[in-house]
Amino acid sequence: MSMLLDRIQHVADRFDEITALMADPEVTSDFSRVHELTQERNSIEGLAEAYRRYRNVENQIEESRVLLEDGDPDLRALAELEIQALDAELIELDATMKQLLLPRDPNADKNVIVEIRAGTGGEEAALFAGELFRMYLRWAERHRFKVEILSGSDTGIGGVKEVVFAVKGKGAWSKLKFESGTHRVQRVPATESAGRIHTSAATVAVLPEAEEIDVQVSDNDIRIDVFRSSGPGGQSVNTTDSAVRLTHIPTGIVIACQDEKSQLQNKQKAMRILRARLFEVEMQKQQDTLGSLRKSQVGTGDRSEKIRTYNFPQSRVTDHRVNKTVYQLPAVMDGEIDEFIEELSANEQAERLETMAAQL
Repeated sequence: MSMLLDRIQHVADRFDEITALMADPEVTSDFSRVHELTQERNSIEGLAEAYRRYRNVENQIEESRVLLEDGDPDLRALAELEIQALDAELIELDATMKQLLLPRDPNADKNVIVEIRAGTGGEEAALFAGELFRMYLRWAERHRFKVEILSGSDTGIGGVKEVVFAVKGKGAWSKLKFESGTHRVQRVPATESAGRIHTSAATVAVLPEAEEIDVQVSDNDIRIDVFRSSGPGGQSVNTTDSAVRLTHIPTGIVIACQDEKSQLQNKQKAMRILRARLFEVEMQKQQDTLGSLRKSQVGTGDRSEKIRTYNFPQSRVTDHRVNKTVYQLPAVMDGEIDEFIEELSANEQAERLETMAAQL
């Protein structure tokens, strides 16, 4: 902990340095410099305050230990109680400082784009993909996030081949990023006459939504094709070429949107999805450069690959990344997935702390 405290001490010293600079007339006359210092000061203020309190509590403990040598038994008893309370506060402050020392996820407050696709399992996989979609809609509703459907392709009987939607709200990425991967379902399909349990899968990809400032897309890098929108069974739903297919030539990424009647609206939605995918590619490149290879979000959609299993006969849901199982499947399918998200978030933080400690 001593090396960690030394590092935090430097942060606290920097906080004091910035505070002094912001009182300097020569600095305050430079608006851009003040703005820069204010942002830096705000980013480390919480850690500096926690460190000051930590050192203060340490001093209080030392003072209370002196009282333990007093001959008065009542005074010694009070000192012991005080030390117990201060030790508990010291542990809390230690955890708080470690958390504040971790680099903040730059995408933490971004909206997200979620893509759900039916994997192995035919119609049953498509039905499950539709249920996952409704699960996330209910989750978003509980947290007062807004949802916007960007594109989709259904099977006509309640299932979806794929659906892409945006979830808007502060903290959407921080929570939903853990949903990326292959979700596996085990149950008896309605069409199964022998009552055998089938295993199917659907994939979920969660991407931070990129703004134009995050990803610059040149018009020369995009090929735009327009075509006539169609509904289930190939039946025409309108008579104009309003559907749009974007092809990003350098990467080969293809995005198609046909849900809106306006060609412009479909193009705008397709561009949002494209920017999110390109932003994800760029993040991957940055992480690879740093030597921290990012685990594949989705995999192939095969049944053998999984992050979570939904077992309907046993009403059981298991997240295989943290070995967490709950026997409340109906509630989970109704959007109550925060228990998993909180466990995964705590696990991620623990791993980041371990990495940080290893680098000291």
